[in-house]
Amino acid sequence: MMITVREAHSLIRQSLSPLGTEELPLDEVQGRVLAQEITAPFSMPRFTNAAMDGFALKWDDISHATEDSPVRLHVTQAIPAGTLSTMPVTSGCCAEIMTGAPMPEGADTVVAFEQTSGFRSEYVDILSSPKYGANVRYGGEEVAAGEVLLCKGELLSPSEIAVLASFGFASVAVQRKPRVSIVTVGDEVRMPGEEVSGAQIYNCNRFMLEAALRSVGIEPTGLHHAPDEKKLLRKILALALAECDVLITTGGISNGEYDFVQQELAALGVVKQFWNIAQKPGKPLFFGSTPEGKAVFSLPGNPVSAVVCYVEYCIPAFNILQDHIAMASFQAILADPFPTDKKRHRFLSGKVWSEGGRLLCKVSPKIESHMITSLTGSNCLVEAEPSSKPLPAGSEVTCTMLPWAALS
Repeated sequence: MMITVREAHSLIRQSLSPLGTEELPLDEVQGRVLAQEITAPFSMPRFTNAAMDGFALKWDDISHATEDSPVRLHVTQAIPAGTLSTMPVTSGCCAEIMTGAPMPEGADTVVAFEQTSGFRSEYVDILSSPKYGANVRYGGEEVAAGEVLLCKGELLSPSEIAVLASFGFASVAVQRKPRVSIVTVGDEVRMPGEEVSGAQIYNCNRFMLEAALRSVGIEPTGLHHAPDEKKLLRKILALALAECDVLITTGGISNGEYDFVQQELAALGVVKQFWNIAQKPGKPLFFGSTPEGKAVFSLPGNPVSAVVCYVEYCIPAFNILQDHIAMASFQAILADPFPTDKKRHRFLSGKVWSEGGRLLCKVSPKIESHMITSLTGSNCLVEAEPSSKPLPAGSEVTCTMLPWAALS
């Protein structure tokens, strides 16, 4: 039975659940999903400190200082970063201070050394007066102790990792990343670099899907190829299933005489959740699950169809398994007409860009599903509901960014 795109997403959500968590050191959490709320163990800054190299002093002493009428102060101490002051600053005196060093007692302002006669002297001339409290970072002004720093479910990028490190976290709990294996299927398939003859073709899908996984931070667990022979196919599928949480296959899933993937998956205990979606391209998509909760996506062998199914269904499944909510789709305005399909939800590769405060998009001129070069230069999938008429330019459509591309 053919189902809708919306029903397919619903069945995937119902079939999958998060894989659990693990504790990892900071140098291993890039791209991972945070599994705990992080609160500040102390205020930031921890102490009031100098925002630049200069002199810590009392503002009242230098409020009238100018280049023509400088104020001379006695330098009583030097405070490098990481060192506490040894004495308070009193009127007529100052402390040479480095960026990040704690402010000494009695000082309320820092004058940048460029506005003075310079370092390494018992006395310094202050050549201008900044505002009161200038160049001072106050303790707790950025973050208070106990304040929420990061929320559960956030994706950890260098920015979040910097926050964790700044507050002394050596490791954090993250959602476990799915292990994903790829199996390409077909007697006609050869590896790039090999000779092809007759009706043989090169294995585009393996390298495309391998790169597509890496684009979302997943290193493939296994890469396999299986012939159109039942016993060998079952053996390779069993091997791939044993090593992964998500199995992605391409080819051998339609109704052809040599399309054995579906029946061999069933023999291995994979329960079919759906097969055939009312979409173009990618209609013969199979999704199943095992009693242990492993997911199986059998994508069409057509590379463009495989890309569409990977972006539309596999990536959301990865997010479910990592307990991550990602807003992947957005609305844009068609710059050119969209060639809809009468009966099926249509996906086409396209390009989206920002212009005049709006997001505009257009689809590739190569719209047939066998045209792999339609993907080059594209940064998104553009989709439309079934319709007997093309969508005119100016219509609002849904777009999904390709994870390896960026907004133009």
